[in-house]
Order: sequence, then structure tokens, then C-alpha cells
Amino acid sequence: MQKLSIIVSVYNEEDSLLPFYTQLEQELKTFPVDAEILFVNDGSSDNSLAVLHQLRERDSRVRIISFSRNFGHEAAMLAGIDHCNGDAAICMDADLQHPPTCIHAMWKKYLEGFEIINMVRTDRNDGGWFRSITSRFFYSITNKIMRAQLEPNASDFFLISRKVVHILKNHYRERTRFIRGFIQIIGYQRTAIPFSAPKRVAGKSKYSFFKLLSLSFSAISTLSKAPLKLGLWSGLISGLLSFIVAIYSLIMWFIDKPVSGYTTLVILISALFCINFIVIGIIGEYIGHLFDEAKGRPHYLIEETKGFQDENDKE
Repeated sequence: MQKLSIIVSVYNEEDSLLPFYTQLEQELKTFPVDAEILFVNDGSSDNSLAVLHQLRERDSRVRIISFSRNFGHEAAMLAGIDHCNGDAAICMDADLQHPPTCIHAMWKKYLEGFEIINMVRTDRNDGGWFRSITSRFFYSITNKIMRAQLEPNASDFFLISRKVVHILKNHYRERTRFIRGFIQIIGYQRTAIPFSAPKRVAGKSKYSFFKLLSLSFSAISTLSKAPLKLGLWSGLISGLLSFIVAIYSLIMWFIDKPVSGYTTLVILISALFCINFIVIGIIGEYIGHLFDEAKGRPHYLIEETKGFQDENDKE
């Protein structure tokens, strides 16, 4: 029987963990599969780890990785991918916005031969119209500047085969990661399954507007170097406009009609300064990525593990 690893990212989800596990346990009874449930505690400050210990005592399939501090959602998914043993792995969150009831459908698609199954939101019950619009805008912009197309409204809820796990584990080790994007640009047979994301059963979203904005910038700069060309195109357009204005000014000077344009001049200078600072900021973002890579620090630090044969090896 093939084995399925279910990787669950956990950050301050003490009130959601038991309902999540109950639904997951019921779903795994609906089809034959050898499953491991790998919870990654991303430095939770509440009682999430204690709840995970209770689940481990209750179910031997539960395995726990607990970070020394909060390293972020991407690091939690990466740790699960690094340490899972299944023929396929599902990444999902513990807040029940990634419904466990979808797992059987994902497994069926995997058995049909798909290496990657993306779960795509058909609606959003946690962010309203603004979150929906910004999400569509992000995918639209990203797809315009990339050769590979991202699945619109794809989430961090997906299934990947062992082959893809191996690729992410050994070849996509950047310090700035966007795993949701990585699995869509590496190729292989993939498909998408629509799902409706229910409201959170407890707690609140860990992603504020500014955190989502930062994630969007990081994702675009990780997946493409196209933003670096903004400086080139801005320079070419500014040079063309300057040439046109210069020709116009010379013509006006020759026919004795000097150009009076203080307001226009101020606007142009302000716009050029704005473009310059944007370009400098974009370059700074890429330099920041290089700085993180040069330091070579670990992607995460594990403080505790449960359910592994050799607990001391999980570092």
C-alpha cells in the first residue's frame, strides 16, 4: 500500500488542532492508505505544542517537528517536505480553511498519474472583496512577467509526488522561498481541484495586509528577475520624453516664445525621483536575497521532535 504524508503547518492553533485532527481522522477512514500526519510547530506561543503531544499519544501516525522559534510558514512547509516519508505529500494548514474532506479527491488524482495537484479557491470567506481583488491582481502581474503561468487562486494546499518532494528537497533551497510558486514552474503533470474555503473555526489569520504585500514582493522577486528591467525601460522612456521636451524647448526659443513651465518641471522631476527610488528599492530587494544566501544560515532550527526513529537526527 502506498504511503501518504500529510504535512500540517501549525502556528498558534491550539483551538483548531483538535477539530482539525478529528476531521482528518474521519477522512482517512474513507479510503485505503497508509498515512503519516506530520505536524510542524512553527514556534507557537500558545498551547499548540501541548495539544500536539496529546494527539501523538492518541495516534501513532502523528509525528511532530517543533521549531526553536517562529521561522515562518514557508519554513514550516519546507521542514515537512524535508522529513516526510510518503510516496506523496500533502501540505495544508491546521485552521480548517484547507478542508480535510478534500484529501480523498487529491489522492485519487495522484493515483491517476498526476505529480502535482493544486487546490484552487473558488471563494474566500476570510478576507472579503479586498483580499479577493488583491489576490487576482497578484496572479495577473506575476503571470505577465513570468514564462510559466501560475494557477490563479492556488493556495498552500497541494499534493506533490515523491519525485517533486525530492526536487524541492535537493534543488530549491533558496532562503527566500515561494513553494506554492515553485511547484508550478518545475513542470511535470499537474492538475487543479477547486474547493471552497470555510471560515476559520478559531483564531484569526496570521497574514496582515503588509505581511501579504511583503510576501507578494518576495514571491515575484524569487520567481522572476523581470522587475530589474524596470530601470532600463524607465531610463529609455525618460530619455525619449527628455528628447521630445528638449526639441520643443529649442523650437520655442528659436521662434522667440520661451517656454514657461515651472509646474511641469516640478512634476517631471518628482516623477523621475519616484522612479529612481522604486528602481533602487527593487535592486535592494534582490541584493537582500543575495545577502541572505551568502550568510548560509539554516532555513529553520528544530528544538524537539516526536515520532521519529532517531529523534536526534532531526536538525
